[in-house]
Amino acid sequence: MHPKAGTILSLFRTEDRYISGEHLSRELGVSRTAVWKHISALRNAGYCIDAMPSRGYRLISSPDSIEIHEVRAYLDSSRIGAQLEYLKATTSTNADAFRLAEDGAIEGTVVLADSQTGGKGRRGRIWSSPAGVNLYCSVVLRPSVMPHEAPQLTFISAVAVARAIELTTKLTPEIKWPNDLLISGKKVAGLLNEMSAETDGINFVILGIGVNLNMTVNQFPDDLRQPATSLLLESGESVDRSRFTAIMLNELDRLYTDFLAHGFGPVREEWQQRCNANGRQVIVSDSGTDCTGGRFIGIDVDGALLLRSDDNVLHRITCGDVRVI
Repeated sequence: MHPKAGTILSLFRTEDRYISGEHLSRELGVSRTAVWKHISALRNAGYCIDAMPSRGYRLISSPDSIEIHEVRAYLDSSRIGAQLEYLKATTSTNADAFRLAEDGAIEGTVVLADSQTGGKGRRGRIWSSPAGVNLYCSVVLRPSVMPHEAPQLTFISAVAVARAIELTTKLTPEIKWPNDLLISGKKVAGLLNEMSAETDGINFVILGIGVNLNMTVNQFPDDLRQPATSLLLESGESVDRSRFTAIMLNELDRLYTDFLAHGFGPVREEWQQRCNANGRQVIVSDSGTDCTGGRFIGIDVDGALLLRSDDNVLHRITCGDVRVI
């Protein structure tokens, strides 16, 4: 997309009204004929733009795709999204971001894709990644923390996605330890962080984020380990993918900035308030076998699950699947 066309989109988003060709011409520093050509290019790209004599142009609807210029139009961050990379299709945005980070990509670099052929979840599970419906995103971070503190960033991602869902829909998501988001008990988003580190510090961390936005029932695989859903299925309304992406990145930026300034405490508190197991009885299983039961009382500073069993023993659990009973 031509940068001038991106500027037109930003103006449409900001003013949400008919904008005269003369005003667009003045803002872009081009002729009225050039404005018309950019409007035509946007229409050819799938944007519905109304034209009314004496009033000008107005954006009516956008294509169901993630457009970098639209993401930038909504972006209001200081660090996350400093560099945006968009791919129509890829094996894995995490793998792409990892390679970019190894090559020196700046902190805040974001890799987005319309589809993935090798999306991964926790413990190597497959993350279904069809085109045209969801968010597949990976973010490069270079925090000045020790490697054992890196798991804290997963919880930052979870809170950022939860906030974005609340800001773009009327839904209230819950977070399931350690890295899933649920709506009505069904999985709507998952997170997968990967790290490159030395003994005394972190080189970089990749935050992998997948959110089911406009996925329909027949697009989910038949062999899911747990029930899954999308924001469309739960709300009955489609989600603007570019706007959701930018809002999620904005929230991630705020949380990460706060984390660097004040540590894990604030995000840990919000995460626990949003957790579906907060204060409830749970059973933690590993490989399908029930291991430990007790009352969920929170997470430790390294992200480990804390639960107190009936005999008043405090357990720290670093892996497994949590089931609320």
